[in-house]
Amino acid sequence: MAWRSSGSSNAALIANLAENGLIKSDRVRKAMLNVDRAHYAPELPYQDSPQSIGMSATISAPHMHASASESLLPFLYPNSKVLDVGSGSGYLTHVLANLIEPNGKVIGVDHIQGLVDLANRNMGQSAEGKELLASGRVQFIKADGRKGWPEGGPYDAIHVGAAAVEAHESLVEQLKIPGRMFIPVGDRFSQYIWVIDRKNDWSIEKQKSYGVMYVPLTDAPKE
Repeated sequence: MAWRSSGSSNAALIANLAENGLIKSDRVRKAMLNVDRAHYAPELPYQDSPQSIGMSATISAPHMHASASESLLPFLYPNSKVLDVGSGSGYLTHVLANLIEPNGKVIGVDHIQGLVDLANRNMGQSAEGKELLASGRVQFIKADGRKGWPEGGPYDAIHVGAAAVEAHESLVEQLKIPGRMFIPVGDRFSQYIWVIDRKNDWSIEKQKSYGVMYVPLTDAPKE
């Protein structure tokens, strides 16, 4: 139903995602409604499809942002710490910050300084985004996402926005106990979403979900 969810405005897009069952909870609906995608997607912001944002990166389709948010929701509390690997445009980082208000923190990691700068500019277009940055509740960092950002962990939830060749152990180890990671895994021919839970008994539970197509989680281009 994703292809039917595009709208003429942010409100229409979110309403269509909810009507088509892609947004299931009121918390996710409100969090996405309060972030204007036009601040993060350069063209056709209310179309439910991925779009290029330059630097060989994309902003995922809104239905994928909804899916990730719904999956991570049980681990998103008012004081949660969240890591957004491959934060790109900064859109989902903003949505995740809304889901852990008023005291939670999201760290967005990307391997290209230009994307870190872009995310900061995008978020700075709204008063709410400016406040998130000024308060330190959102922070964008240049780093190798495959290694996460252990300095800010452990994290209640980790979202990975690019396809990893494996579910990197370094990321799993940065989850709290309990904690959850939403990560696309695979090569350019076959990718699936995996939901990985670190349980209270220290065990790791991995669930293979649906097929996807993401840009790869790779090294930064040589400068």
